[in-house]
Amino acid sequence: MRGKKAPKRKIAADKKFANVTIAKLINYIMKDGKKSVAENIVYDAIDIVSEKTKQDGLFMFTQAMKNIQPSVEVRGRRVGGANYQVPVVVSQERKNMLTFRWLIDASRAKKGKRMAEKLADEIILANNNEGDAIKKKMNIHKMAEANKAFAHFG
Repeated sequence: MRGKKAPKRKIAADKKFANVTIAKLINYIMKDGKKSVAENIVYDAIDIVSEKTKQDGLFMFTQAMKNIQPSVEVRGRRVGGANYQVPVVVSQERKNMLTFRWLIDASRAKKGKRMAEKLADEIILANNNEGDAIKKKMNIHKMAEANKAFAHFG
């Protein structure tokens, strides 16, 4: 590896909630540099969550994030000509990244509604430990549990 590692950039908090996690979600949803569109989607989704559940939308979002976050994942590791799926503990930064990715993918996979409504539905489902994002997390955990015998390769 040549040169030095690129410095980690600090991300500014979002305008409405002054929350860095929401700002990160907005950046993940953003397509083609259209940040205002992504902001509207996220803010509308949080408002929809508040209306449907009669609770604080931001609190519901953070609870959904905690429910979706994986604690372990599997990584491919080559040992002596064979590939093993080795379970590895996930760092906090990667937990957030995977959570956003799964939440957005699950929302985009649904059809027939606007993105804000799909995202709100997925947040509500994740709060109840249901939905596609939670299913993805459970599959990852099952794979890690099944390959626990190879943990010493990690």
